[in-house]
Amino acid sequence: MSATPKIEMRGVYKSFGSNHVLCGIDLDAPAGESLVIIGGSGTGKSVLLKCILGLIRPDSGTILVDGEDALAKRGKSREKLLDKFGMLFQGGALFDSLTVWQNVAFRLLQGSRKLPRAEAREVAIEKLRRVGLKSSTADMFLAELSGGMQKRVGLARAICAEPEIIFFDEPTTGLDPIMADVINNLIREIVVEMGVTALTITHDMSSVRNIADDVAMVHEGVIQWTGPVGEIDTTDNPYIRQFVNGLAEGSIEAIR
Repeated sequence: MSATPKIEMRGVYKSFGSNHVLCGIDLDAPAGESLVIIGGSGTGKSVLLKCILGLIRPDSGTILVDGEDALAKRGKSREKLLDKFGMLFQGGALFDSLTVWQNVAFRLLQGSRKLPRAEAREVAIEKLRRVGLKSSTADMFLAELSGGMQKRVGLARAICAEPEIIFFDEPTTGLDPIMADVINNLIREIVVEMGVTALTITHDMSSVRNIADDVAMVHEGVIQWTGPVGEIDTTDNPYIRQFVNGLAEGSIEAIR
């Protein structure tokens, strides 16, 4: 594991009324590596991700990106921080009214990364090719694409602005096993090629084994285990064993 964290979370708490979702998260995402966060539904994975992205503000704790306080960023400094991020959303979050290339180049058509329209289109086509889509796809609309093709478009958009950090939110949701493997392989290849830091949340163990360098297990609002992906099948940690083996919730007491 790299000694230099790209993202550091310390003592992060977040509650929604009486629902305590994050209860003191301590977590490092090493620079240039792929960290996958696992856990059951409702364990706080998505909330954790949204706190890093700034979509939700934690009640307390610190979140550092490249050693700088992400929670203190405002205005232009916040925009500069967001320029480091790319995101593949679970539901795609693509725009039906835009063509494929306009979706991919969305961040290059406005804001601090704005390029001339023709240049942005060329970059988008290059990224589409990288994820296995033909250049002829560029002028199509989303309704003309399969679910797997739309997922590739989302991945092309995530890498289009050459981010330093890419977030993947349940990247294989809604895909058949064959297409899920294709997307997992693409993610792994792109993370290695670009040398980016990747942070993925998923419950799909196939994705975990394919794309992770390291794994963190969230349960009851805290990190219960972290380690190399190769150790998830050998660890004695009861939470990992329960998750990997699909044991019933009550069975965890029996394997502690």
